Amino acid sequence: MTGCSTSDSSFGYSGSAKSLGHKPGPRGFRTVVLDAGHGGSDSGAVRNGIREKDVALDVVRRVEQKLGNAFRVKVVRNGDYFVDLDDRVNRASRSGDAVLVSVHFNSGPSSLSGVETYYWRVDSFGLASRLHRAVGSVTPRDNNRGLVRRRLRLTRNPTIPCVLIECGYLSNRSEAALIRQASYRDRLAYAIAYAISAQASEGDGNIGPLPPPRWDPPSRGTDARDQW
Repeated sequence: MTGCSTSDSSFGYSGSAKSLGHKPGPRGFRTVVLDAGHGGSDSGAVRNGIREKDVALDVVRRVEQKLGNAFRVKVVRNGDYFVDLDDRVNRASRSGDAVLVSVHFNSGPSSLSGVETYYWRVDSFGLASRLHRAVGSVTPRDNNRGLVRRRLRLTRNPTIPCVLIECGYLSNRSEAALIRQASYRDRLAYAIAYAISAQASEGDGNIGPLPPPRWDPPSRGTDARDQW
């Protein structure tokens, strides 16, 4: 495999491979970057009377509160304003020993519902798995869209482990009715905070086999589906 070095103790990857996240997931980190999707002129999905930017920010604020003093929490936006995707990446990458969790809500045909979680880096797989499992546990039964490896600016380009989670479909009436409830958003936030804490405590323990490394180039705005 190009870029491998058998002297490396983690996977046999060289330093350049490690910078791409070709290593086990983090353990013991104390900084968390929380990114509320969209904002300002970019409302994100607007369905069933709900704007994605509003509920994403609400959930992020709740996660920040639940993480409390156990972590140093950085929020990409703490109000209704726009932050460019590349700026989000740069802010996360400057955070040192940290993880990035980007919170979104989905939209599509009204029949679709459920949580969907995106990752790209090998070192993000454990966190993505924990987030997907935890958030899926508080959503309605059989309401699961799966864990997806997708190259996006917020999953490929940061230099720290990074996950983007879609917490449900605003376009589904039943799910939108739940998302409209503050108590439900609070349960989503608790699940996200729990998963982050578990990753910091346990690393990739009990996660299972890690995915193989991928060497694809950074994601660009012109790439198909890079719209987060």
